[in-house]
Amino acid sequence: MVIKVLNLYAGIGGNRKLWSDDIEVTAIEINEDIANIYKGFFPNDKVIVTDAHKYLLEHFEEFDFIWSSPPCQSHSRMNRILFAQERTKENARRYPDMQLYQEIIFLKHYFKGKWVVENVIPYYEPLIKPQKANRHYFWSNFHITDNPAVPNTLNINSGKRDIGLDISNKKCSLRKDVVMHNCVEPELGLHVFNCAFKTTQTSLKEIGDK
Repeated sequence: MVIKVLNLYAGIGGNRKLWSDDIEVTAIEINEDIANIYKGFFPNDKVIVTDAHKYLLEHFEEFDFIWSSPPCQSHSRMNRILFAQERTKENARRYPDMQLYQEIIFLKHYFKGKWVVENVIPYYEPLIKPQKANRHYFWSNFHITDNPAVPNTLNINSGKRDIGLDISNKKCSLRKDVVMHNCVEPELGLHVFNCAFKTTQTSLKEIGDK
């Protein structure tokens, strides 16, 4: 028996890049171009193009570990800055997306496996207290230690990031710099996964057999 992982709002798979091949990953991504890029990087994963929020509600019991990274734009401090600078901009005038907290509450009370919800540090005081690791907030049912070994992949001068996933020649309907900026650092993704199971991934199959 292998560990079954649900990777919600998978993007191009920054968080998944360093996970072991000994696990079975189902990745959910609503943008077809992004899903195709993910599939190119991780051909052995099952990739489904659909609404991750809805998929979670319908399929959560099928998995041992769930990672969710709901859209962060409406929570980010940058959104507040944009609204303050250009109040007539419709893309900065929006409510925080409460699906983030819906998933946290749902997983906490209904899911029996390990779970983590990741998002940016918001412009407001979080409604549910998170854990902090690097530049991310995490809500989970296990302790996540901060990991100083995670590199800063953002080049301040160019505004670009290097996480070892090259999408420069990939078809993409979204701005590629935004896609890259939204990725979780692979080293952090691995660190969180290992915190969940308190072991290295070489022992994951033994955990799945229990």
